[in-house]
Amino acid sequence: MATTFLFDGSEDAKVTILLAHGAGAPMDSASMNAAAQALATAGFRVARFEFVYMASRRTPAGSKPPPKAETVMPEYVAAVEDLGPTDGPLIIGGKSMGGRVASMVADRLYEAGRIAGLLCLGYPFHPPGRPTPLRTGHLIGLTTPALI
Repeated sequence: MATTFLFDGSEDAKVTILLAHGAGAPMDSASMNAAAQALATAGFRVARFEFVYMASRRTPAGSKPPPKAETVMPEYVAAVEDLGPTDGPLIIGGKSMGGRVASMVADRLYEAGRIAGLLCLGYPFHPPGRPTPLRTGHLIGLTTPALI
């Protein structure tokens, strides 16, 4: 299934940012809209997409709970591929869970020359209401330039 994107900013922008949503809100939530508009105003082209479980909430199939972040990693990689080549550098990231998933696939994509960096707009360092376990182990060795 091809990824559906929501774009903000100029097609002529020098840098494209691919963003995924958080666990509970879609790609066109108020916070995602505000972030995309702010980044577009700053001169970036922003592409947003939804993981399959979130997109299914827009259909008669209805609401599905968010899966474990590890299970949607292939969907993030597929979104990068479906977006195709960009005229300039590609930065991946997202809000909360979307940023976490992006961080989990970033090094593989960076080493392959597909992305130039990572932008996490909030990061769920631990599960809600449980200060442990931390979800940061993979960040220690991250080689992709990142802003969290």
